[in-house]
Amino acid sequence: MTTKRKLVAVLLAAMAIVLPAHVVLAQGAYPERPVRFLVGYAPGGPVDIIGRILGDKLAERWGQPVVVENITGAAGNIAGDRVAKAAPDGYTLLVATNPLLSVNPSLYSKMPFDPLKDLAPITLAVYSPNLFVVPNDVPAKSVQELVAYARANPGKLSYGSSGAGTTQHLAGELLKATAKVDIQHVPYRGASAVITDLLGGRLTMFIGSIAPLLPLVREGKLRALAVTSAKRFEAVPDLPTMVELGYPGFVSTLAIGLMAPAGTPPAIIAKIHEDAVKVLSMPDVQKRLKDIGMEVIASSPAEFTATIAAETPVWAKVIKDADIKASN
Repeated sequence: MTTKRKLVAVLLAAMAIVLPAHVVLAQGAYPERPVRFLVGYAPGGPVDIIGRILGDKLAERWGQPVVVENITGAAGNIAGDRVAKAAPDGYTLLVATNPLLSVNPSLYSKMPFDPLKDLAPITLAVYSPNLFVVPNDVPAKSVQELVAYARANPGKLSYGSSGAGTTQHLAGELLKATAKVDIQHVPYRGASAVITDLLGGRLTMFIGSIAPLLPLVREGKLRALAVTSAKRFEAVPDLPTMVELGYPGFVSTLAIGLMAPAGTPPAIIAKIHEDAVKVLSMPDVQKRLKDIGMEVIASSPAEFTATIAAETPVWAKVIKDADIKASN
């Protein structure tokens, strides 16, 4: 090596030391090896499906495999903790939900990680509202009529959920608090059992995921009263939101996005965000999402952070007021 080449090599090495890490990393091609998507929920559920849709399309763009790993337990906390403690290099990402990020910190007395400090938002990809439904034999054609019915029958009406601390449970408690009604919570071990008893007339109401409920509403087996999104939902445009019906702040949705370990270089975050947004804009992807009751958000990292920060105190109050606890 000539003296001139040696000098150039030394200068380049010095620049690599002095330049910020994200500038140096941005010069390389990301990703250069397989990427892992950790999902804290069981295969076949909405979070898993979204992870696989994004993973498959990103793998095509990147020319590298995206491996989805289901690490269940503690309402997503185990998967979240693994990503929070992973190397901040963009190769281990979390398919995160808003309950994991904004509910669990208040629900669990001992969180293994801090969602806002230990994770870096990439994009809030999609969301789906809950559907407020009642059996056909309930004498209420609207939320207002149901509230009046509940007030006339304190302690006699019931709502189901997939268990203590789930989004369905919290939505029911939010209804109790905002509408000032006395209704009983009946926890189950899954939404399918709730729906079975709802159809059998053993429950009065359910505020649950739109995907399994909408077909039953369209078949006339259940009556839908409202959606719990901030604005009307495209799949059910004639249904009012709870906000429209006079319950400010009554927003209960399932939102799913991508997060990386804190400290991941901004250039890598930007790369993943850009490619994820492109994937979410694909017509075939949007059709698949609509088929499972999801709408695209494709937020920026800053918007994702703001969403978590806004939702956390709302659910913290509901959890505290209802004295809801989850085992760690």
